[in-house]
Amino acid sequence: MVGKALDRADIAGLASETAMERLKAIEEIAAIGDADALRLLEALQNSEVMVTETGQIVLENEEWDVIDAITLELLDPQPDMYDTVIVNNRMRSQLESAVGVLQLLSEDRETRLTSAKSLQDNLLPSLLSILNKALSQETDQEIIRILKESQSVILLDAADAQQRMEAVNYLITSSERRVRELLAAKLEKNEEGVYKEESAEIRVVIESAVTAIDRRLTFIDYFGRLFSGLSLGSILLLAAMGLAITYGLLGVINLAHGEMLMIGAYATYVTQQLFVSYFPNYFDLYVLAAIPMAFLCSAVIGVILERTVIRWLYGRPLETLLATWGISLFLIQSVRQIFGAQNVEVSNPNWLSGGVEVWNVVMPFNRIAIIIFAVMVLIGIWLLISQTRLGLFIRSVTQNRSMAACVGVNTAKVDMLAFGLGSGIAGLAGVALSQIGNVGPDLGQAYIIDSFMVVVLGGVGQLAGTVYAALGLGAFSKLIEPGVGAVLTKIIILVFIIAVIQKRPQGLFALKGRFVED
Repeated sequence: MVGKALDRADIAGLASETAMERLKAIEEIAAIGDADALRLLEALQNSEVMVTETGQIVLENEEWDVIDAITLELLDPQPDMYDTVIVNNRMRSQLESAVGVLQLLSEDRETRLTSAKSLQDNLLPSLLSILNKALSQETDQEIIRILKESQSVILLDAADAQQRMEAVNYLITSSERRVRELLAAKLEKNEEGVYKEESAEIRVVIESAVTAIDRRLTFIDYFGRLFSGLSLGSILLLAAMGLAITYGLLGVINLAHGEMLMIGAYATYVTQQLFVSYFPNYFDLYVLAAIPMAFLCSAVIGVILERTVIRWLYGRPLETLLATWGISLFLIQSVRQIFGAQNVEVSNPNWLSGGVEVWNVVMPFNRIAIIIFAVMVLIGIWLLISQTRLGLFIRSVTQNRSMAACVGVNTAKVDMLAFGLGSGIAGLAGVALSQIGNVGPDLGQAYIIDSFMVVVLGGVGQLAGTVYAALGLGAFSKLIEPGVGAVLTKIIILVFIIAVIQKRPQGLFALKGRFVED
């Protein structure tokens, strides 16, 4: 029927008072498969198709004149009365499918791809002819794969056993869960105890296909978990890198470290608002401007805290713990007074919106950007620690503070700069966190404990250990979380860390060198 021109006989059923007749008319129009058929079906979707008293199918043009649905010519004389063709839910569903199929013939590749994907959710046997036509002229391999899969799903119910066998043999390569369910349903028995797939030979092939798809789905599931774990690990790495420096150098249990993340996130929010107000044409660049802003804000506040409070508490861990906890509460309340207690929204720029699909796993661009950003920050910190004079001083004070002071290192200044550096890195983590969720005064509280666990597990003052611990904990938690739940996952990780510390008190990657006990 494909290739036949749209005529009045095809659309006459739309004037029927019976829903089944209107459904049949939609099938006949869709089977025409040309631009006129698509135009009429889209008008029917928009409730723009009407029927006159004589049963003629008509439309209204932009001037509200009544025109013939086939010729698009003005009716003369204009009808006095006409009614809109009623479209019920079942018809609307069939219309969506039919319009989607007809868009498979579009010249635009993205339109065809979108149409092919949307078609998968509502496949009808009556649309097989359009699928065959689309396949015969399609050149894009991704669209061909989707169309061929849709065609095979329809042919699972074909009367010819050879067609059903060919359909199963093609679907065995699928990675779609819905295809797996459709195949598995063919192995079930109906109320009379008869298999839905009557051929024993085809049932054997279906069982093999279901097994193959299950293996593929398992791989995809673990791949998705691994990506989620890598994303979480990158966030933990950003949050813990600064803590690894300050904790390793100063031995300070800084419970206000999470609030440095929060300050960085709010600095990102302020930068966003400035771009909205003063540079709206460059809004997509606000994240790049927020990076140095967040680093400086967190670093300056960190330096102020170190100079005014923390410097007087070195060597007194309990007092430091209580003081930093108080600082944490003070910073949270200060932010509440300035920005309010409610969360603020930080929008993703266009280049961080959306995602890419790999092996049926959608990887958001903002998560990918966080992973890349964490790597860049890690490289920057490694270069600073290993290649600069400040890095040399930090390493020397971390390994042996007394000896470093004896050779002329200003340990107080190094403490101040290192604390500022660690706080600034936490601010960078706040920039990353702002891109995956709302920003609120309690943002940092969710990451402080995890950051300490990463630092303790990786080894105090060890940058490499922090990397392995952050990525390892992130991947491990996401791999087991679907099976045991989020709460039990936290407990398992905590027990694991305690067990490791029992065997290796200095962490997995302890510093090598001589230490002088204070």
